Amino acid sequence: MKQKRIHIVTMGCQMNVYDSEQMLRHLASLNYRPTSQLGSADLIVVNTCSIREKAEHKVYSFLGRLARMKRLKPDLMIGVAGCVAQQEGHRLIERAPHVDIVFGTFAVGRLPSLIAQAEAQERPVVDIGPRGDSEPLCIPEPVSETERGTAFVTIMQGCDNFCTYCVVPYVRGREVSRDHKEILRETRLLVESGVVEVTLIGQNVNAYGEKNGHGCDFPTLLGHVNEIQGLRRMRFTTSHPKDLSDQLIEAFGRLDKLVPHIHLPVQSGSDRVLKRMNRGYSRDFYLKKVEKLRQVRPDISITSDIIVGFPGEETVDFENTLDLVREVGFDSLFMFKYSDRPNVPAVRFSNKVPDAVIGERFTILFGLQSGFTLKKNRALIGTIQRVLVDGHSKKTPDQLMGRTPCNRVVNFPVDGDRVVGVGQMLPVEIVGAFSHSLLGQPVAGVKEEGAGETGGMSHAA
Repeated sequence: MKQKRIHIVTMGCQMNVYDSEQMLRHLASLNYRPTSQLGSADLIVVNTCSIREKAEHKVYSFLGRLARMKRLKPDLMIGVAGCVAQQEGHRLIERAPHVDIVFGTFAVGRLPSLIAQAEAQERPVVDIGPRGDSEPLCIPEPVSETERGTAFVTIMQGCDNFCTYCVVPYVRGREVSRDHKEILRETRLLVESGVVEVTLIGQNVNAYGEKNGHGCDFPTLLGHVNEIQGLRRMRFTTSHPKDLSDQLIEAFGRLDKLVPHIHLPVQSGSDRVLKRMNRGYSRDFYLKKVEKLRQVRPDISITSDIIVGFPGEETVDFENTLDLVREVGFDSLFMFKYSDRPNVPAVRFSNKVPDAVIGERFTILFGLQSGFTLKKNRALIGTIQRVLVDGHSKKTPDQLMGRTPCNRVVNFPVDGDRVVGVGQMLPVEIVGAFSHSLLGQPVAGVKEEGAGETGGMSHAA
């Protein structure tokens, strides 16, 4: 069988990153091998995100670029996957007729047969149907040795919360959890291949196992993963605050491999807005969860999402959000300007906030959080952190880049005589701090043992 090349462009969340890896596994049977060069690919797949309007615009802009490539290379096959594909279906072909395959979030496992159909009938193929009862969520096949130190492991897909602004239940479906035995098997295979840190992912990992009834909830699953020999760190994302149990909070105090970091999206600091969003919790409920987390793990890093300008958001609501940000003191925030998404209830809400007002509020919130982030980063100067090496720094190629347990990016130089590989854990002294990263210096003679970002390793003299 002739070897072919595939190039996957992944947009959006960690779930899409994982799905792209699944595509590569499925296509290995057709002798497709990945290439980093767009121009050398026989098949280009764009794995899309539709969570924000800007992300969707980015998809169509990139597809316009691929149209020019296909005119020069008619045999090039183009596929569109992910949430935009699931949402748009045949409409995507109407807007981008040069696309050969459109397959949704449930059809990743059917990609080999879709390619065969497209080649045979020489017309576009669209598959946005549901997953079959016999189709697995993932295919944890043996993993060859890898140069990466980290990996994602999907533990569940879909969401049952139906927040009024969110497309996820419509493009990813209802909550379905994987069997914990399959999750553990896949994680062990990854560790055997050289991975030392895994991130357990799902739209709402806190609800893992609740709908399946196979006897394993999320805190229990974390305990099982924690026992895997050779694994150094584990993370998880994303957590819905209403499902953050006391047992899960206590896991941060008892599981030595669970890093002191949680991403806990709040979306707004106003009870009125939270109710309109259908978030299922109040401002006070959220603050109490934060308090419990910090009681169990005082050094925990808490990051969050906030939507600015949700329909009906008044000045007092925005001020409540600013007050919550001040009270919590987030390590960092992902901030989004509200935009209407297809099929969600918020599209029909009245009192839309003008774009100019959203822009002003976004600037104010960005400035407030930037100050907190920089202050927290500067507080780490002089500490020694265990940094997991990810590769070379994007901005400074002669430096390496890695992450602390609390998920802060650290750039650092390495002595020319010292061999440092991806996945290696290094003690690094923090010597500089910026808004989005830290500057470090590797330290010789410091043991790597210990946990926590500021408490697990010593202060530099």
